[in-house]
Amino acid sequence: MSTPFPFTAVVGQDDLRLALLLNAVSPAVGGVLVRGEKGTAKSTAVRALSALLPEVDVVPGCRFSCDPGSPDPACPDGPHAPGASGSRPARMVELPVGASEDRLVGALDIERALSEGVKAFEPGLLADAHRGILYVDEVNLLHDHLVDLLLDAAAMGASYVEREGVSVRHASRFLLVGTMNPEEGELRPQLLDRFGLTVEVAASREPDQRVEVVRRRLAYDDDPAGFAARWAGEEAAVRQRVVAARALLPSVRLGDGALRQIAATCAAFEVDGMRADIVMARTATALAAWAGRSDVLAEDVRQAALLALPHRRRRNPFDAPGLDEDKLDETLEEFGGQDPGDGDDDPDDPGPGGGPGGHPEPGDAPGGDGDTAARPEAGEGGEPRPSGAGEQSPVRAAEPFRAKVLSVPGLGEGAAGRRSRARTEHGRTTGARRPRGALTKLHLAATVRAAAPHQRARGRSGPGLVVRRDDLRQATREGREGNLVLFVVDASGSMAARQRMGAVKGAVLSLLLDAYQRRDKVGLVTFRGSAAEVALPPTSSVDAAAARLESLPTGGRTPLAAGLLRAHEVLRVERLRDPARRALVVVVTDGRATGGPEPVALASRAARLFAAGQVASVVVDCESGPVRLGLAGRLADELGGTGVTLDELRADSIAGLVKDVQRRAA
Repeated sequence: MSTPFPFTAVVGQDDLRLALLLNAVSPAVGGVLVRGEKGTAKSTAVRALSALLPEVDVVPGCRFSCDPGSPDPACPDGPHAPGASGSRPARMVELPVGASEDRLVGALDIERALSEGVKAFEPGLLADAHRGILYVDEVNLLHDHLVDLLLDAAAMGASYVEREGVSVRHASRFLLVGTMNPEEGELRPQLLDRFGLTVEVAASREPDQRVEVVRRRLAYDDDPAGFAARWAGEEAAVRQRVVAARALLPSVRLGDGALRQIAATCAAFEVDGMRADIVMARTATALAAWAGRSDVLAEDVRQAALLALPHRRRRNPFDAPGLDEDKLDETLEEFGGQDPGDGDDDPDDPGPGGGPGGHPEPGDAPGGDGDTAARPEAGEGGEPRPSGAGEQSPVRAAEPFRAKVLSVPGLGEGAAGRRSRARTEHGRTTGARRPRGALTKLHLAATVRAAAPHQRARGRSGPGLVVRRDDLRQATREGREGNLVLFVVDASGSMAARQRMGAVKGAVLSLLLDAYQRRDKVGLVTFRGSAAEVALPPTSSVDAAAARLESLPTGGRTPLAAGLLRAHEVLRVERLRDPARRALVVVVTDGRATGGPEPVALASRAARLFAAGQVASVVVDCESGPVRLGLAGRLADELGGTGVTLDELRADSIAGLVKDVQRRAA
């Protein structure tokens, strides 16, 4: 087993280390979500935490890690005899993004069922993580069906398995830690709220700190065991401090004054539900215990708010996380009757991982890949924007609305999502077939039915079923897939007429919100002046698309053909990268085509490329005024898609739009 990087050797990242340590002191805090760019030691710090946790007392031989002092009466391996006791190190279980449902919750032991004729349960990762850490790297990319199972287990502290004739319930209380890069997409609000604390991390811009990061990483790579040995003293000190804080925690007093500050803060920042109040109370109590105090102070409440509230204030994926600290201080002072403190560490007791009131100096840390490139600012597209006469400054988007769902017709096989029908690994079982290649999802009933008629001929004499390769049946399942929604937005001068661009941006923003909820990838192509550009290559980060849209200027001629050809090229490249993901092209334009020789004819030929490739498309007609030319409708016909006006995009206005898309694409 490789030697992990020492937790105390991580450079900077004070808030990250503090949040992890608070959960080590009080697992009831509810876990940590670590958000940040790549190469900032998110995974390194999380993996190093398990070495600081005290050993766990367990019942020997119990696969579900029952506590010998209070064993689970419903444990599948029970009942347990009193007195038997053992111990083991605390586990950190990693949940891969591509894990199956069986691997997460457990399933029927197929081998024993077929060979011995008995129903036996094979535990999953939720059983392994009980009383330990469940770590999900790139948690924002986790499939929705796994997210639902995690939500249930985190809420109930137990995992319930009802499938394939197996009915099992076992305890599953774990510290949930997730890491994510926001550029790759956001989390569902339900899962976001399940994380007790959230931390934003970024690479340091201080040369001295970056030098120290590199120095420690190189030393670790040269001699991991020797490097860990040099930090063994600091690791032991933090481990002892965690044990002492755990022992002190039950005696920490959360007074009425502190509790009133917590309630007032959550009310002032308008967070949903009561979970924030509870998490803040537990965090403030853990902060006091970590500092060695038996009373919760205002500075503990302040730091708890900075860790527990930012991710609960987001109303949609385009809201920037964060907290107004001036407003926080005013609220604490108003309802506390005392100085809430400035959140600085106690100079006499900074402690490993920063003191309870510490503010981080954002910095890199060992364990990253060294790639600390900052996210591109809104408006960068990898190539210069086309210029055009009469360019106007960007206008603000109108208020978004709930958009009608647009789906791709037919049955796909893309990544799991919530937009279009698809054959998926997860979903409702619709039938069975002979496996093509490796068997991935066994249809047990169909397999038994296929093998049953041959048992006498195969000489069966015991309770087990004699099964051959030809008897195996693959379950066919139908669910929903995520698509690539490629927006092709007309930013020419005609779109700026009558101040339409604000409404256009509001409509696209509404469709982006819908794409976020349905787990789609999105891309943005714009055209104006004399050329088109890829404002945003296909990505899972809809907030990045919203930022590019917000900064989009208008003006110049309308190179419609250039926009369609650029979109066609984006789809061609994306099909090579992700051939299973189907595309939906949303063209937002008034249908005019100007500039260059024969602009209308060129646009028609470009549109017919999409029709020939049977690409699902919708044209959002932005034409307004009493006299309408109907150019966008003609474009929709040439694309083989559907035309719809801006007003008809609203969910209560276009009930028949999806049927029209499917009818025209059939």
